[in-house]
Amino acid sequence: MSKFDNSHITALTDLINKAVQDVIAEYAAAGQAVPSLDTLSPGPFTIPEETPARLAKAVQIIEAACAQLSFTVAPPGSVMVNKALEHEEPASLLVVTEARIADLLLDKPDGLPAAELAVRSGLPAEKLTRILRLLATKHCFKEVKPGVFANNRLSMKLLSSDPVSSIVGLLTDESLRASAYLNETLTDPSEMDGGIPFRRATGYAFFDYHKTRLGLKKGERFPRAMVGWGDVTGKGFLATVYPWASQSAGTTICDIAGGNGHVTMGLLKAHPHLKLVLQDQPQVIDMAKKFWAKEHPSALEKQRVEFAPFDFFKDAAVEGCDFYYIRSILRDWPDEESELILRNVRKAMKPGSRLIIHDTVLREAVRGTSSTGVDGLKVHLDTAPEPLLPNYGVARVRTYELDMTMMNLLNAQARTLDEFVVLCKRCGLKFENLYEAGETDLVEFSPV
Repeated sequence: MSKFDNSHITALTDLINKAVQDVIAEYAAAGQAVPSLDTLSPGPFTIPEETPARLAKAVQIIEAACAQLSFTVAPPGSVMVNKALEHEEPASLLVVTEARIADLLLDKPDGLPAAELAVRSGLPAEKLTRILRLLATKHCFKEVKPGVFANNRLSMKLLSSDPVSSIVGLLTDESLRASAYLNETLTDPSEMDGGIPFRRATGYAFFDYHKTRLGLKKGERFPRAMVGWGDVTGKGFLATVYPWASQSAGTTICDIAGGNGHVTMGLLKAHPHLKLVLQDQPQVIDMAKKFWAKEHPSALEKQRVEFAPFDFFKDAAVEGCDFYYIRSILRDWPDEESELILRNVRKAMKPGSRLIIHDTVLREAVRGTSSTGVDGLKVHLDTAPEPLLPNYGVARVRTYELDMTMMNLLNAQARTLDEFVVLCKRCGLKFENLYEAGETDLVEFSPV
């Protein structure tokens, strides 16, 4: 780079300008302008798997390039101090989410004074004002007059009726609490906490905490939070990116620890020639039967879904299914426990079966690593245009923050493709293919 070469920032602005035009074009094709933050309507592109590919790509580029540009031109000390202060935003989000401030502002386009919101929520007025002003400064809520706040496009996702508010609650409550103990857990190891920051913070393992008096309400929030996470990250990609239409009628998918089966229900609705076996713990299966009876009764009537209780650490999966589907479970467990789960699936697979792992697959933040190096496999993974980081930087940072959340809550991890391949190889499973699916991927394996 020459003394006066500014191409590293002009290239970023070029990417932003081109991506903005793509966003405008996609909204115009849908018959509307790009909504402003003041618009309360969610707009036409809220479901990731239904968002046009050009628009999704443009949004990623804008997020990545704007962040990289601002970090490039701002003083480094200012950037780092701002990053260190970012914990105040999730702390404030937890306050307004639990107090249901967005609910109180619903159908109040002119807003309400913070003092009135404080009375209705039981919070101190002066402190609530400061919390809302911070959030409004970060574009969540709007200060319409001094001390008067209204909802905007972002704060509408904090409505108690929206599952996104539950995942926001989980991440700003249990996850934030655990992350505060990360350094202490790493630098002052203790057998008492097993190296898990959440356990250092609360004295309990994550799921045990949800059974305590203090954690019971948070545990009740957890299933809904998982629905919210799926809504944001695109659970519906399962039905669209894998070639299910080419599978023969009666092809059976076994959903391993699929909860109430809301993800694979979407698959069966999109591909009615498929059948499903839903496996989870007995109490979860009981809830799932009620869920399917309400949401998709025809699948029960036509015997397209079966329910089989099991414990994935102790029991083998149902034998002889064509596909075994594991969604977002392995990242909840370290390698040893993940191997137990995989081996109990492998025992049930017939020679022609396939395992589909639907999970976060981390990319390295350096170019030239878009292919896995395990066993000489070559797999092309989407990379961002230069001069962006190849993994899209801030646009995909949520996946790396999820990895930290798993470490802090459960001593678990998200994995790279190489790590998935090595883990599955130890369990008698051979990598076949990877299908990119928004923030997650479908990784296909066959039995050795």
